[in-house]
Amino acid sequence: MENMDIYFSGKKLYGDDFTIEQIEQWYLDEKEGYSSLVEKKTSYTYSYHRSNQYYGFKYLKGQHFKSALGFGSAYGDEFKPIASQIDKLTIIDPSDRFKKTTIHGIPTDYIQPNTNGLLDFEDNSFDLITCLGVLHHIPNVTTVVQELHRCLTDGGFALIREPIVSMGDWRYQRGNLTKRERGIPYDIFREIIQSSGFEIVKESFCMCPLIARLWGKMNRYAYNSHIGTWLDAQLCYLLKWNKRYHPQNTIQKIKPASIYYVLSKPTHPS
Repeated sequence: MENMDIYFSGKKLYGDDFTIEQIEQWYLDEKEGYSSLVEKKTSYTYSYHRSNQYYGFKYLKGQHFKSALGFGSAYGDEFKPIASQIDKLTIIDPSDRFKKTTIHGIPTDYIQPNTNGLLDFEDNSFDLITCLGVLHHIPNVTTVVQELHRCLTDGGFALIREPIVSMGDWRYQRGNLTKRERGIPYDIFREIIQSSGFEIVKESFCMCPLIARLWGKMNRYAYNSHIGTWLDAQLCYLLKWNKRYHPQNTIQKIKPASIYYVLSKPTHPS
């Protein structure tokens, strides 16, 4: 089995330099990964509405978007709180199980992704892009982030949230996770975003496992809770120094598990 030390150290992102053959196999493994997890649940609830508002949507207040892209948005649930701000929605998702023609009253098109990471849109096609917990499911992260930047209009916004921990040893089966998903090391992720041309409007460390576990004991979703999301933000701010990618013990796991970016594409002078 391939030596994974350099990937678990957080110095290199596993999958980002795969061949096209390796990428195609990865996509086959992940195509119905998330949808299969959803189907196994007795009931489904989108569990990030309050965290999206706290870390992302409040920075879009007063904005109106002619065309939004949800990269890997499944049912499109994240758009519900800002549906009145969007005229047209496009969702890229590998599964056919989520397809609808309207989402929260927004006319919607569903499109399958290309395994090479390239997007079948003209430059500057969308003035809002969301990509929330998706990039860690794909191998060629750098290519996709570059494509998201290309397709965003000058002055447009992108919201991206991803785990910055390994999510365990992805060489083996893990509970409630798809076969291939793995987090993106913080330093690598930030470099990918900046080198792609994005301007960072806001960077927030989020999703400390302690908060999710505490709310879980009450059979509630921490990130649909005002208090849970606020406590998470305070704790993650205090623990943001702990950026260990592959924690080995309980102490090392008490850290922000994810990063939430509000990004913009700078307007070029005419």
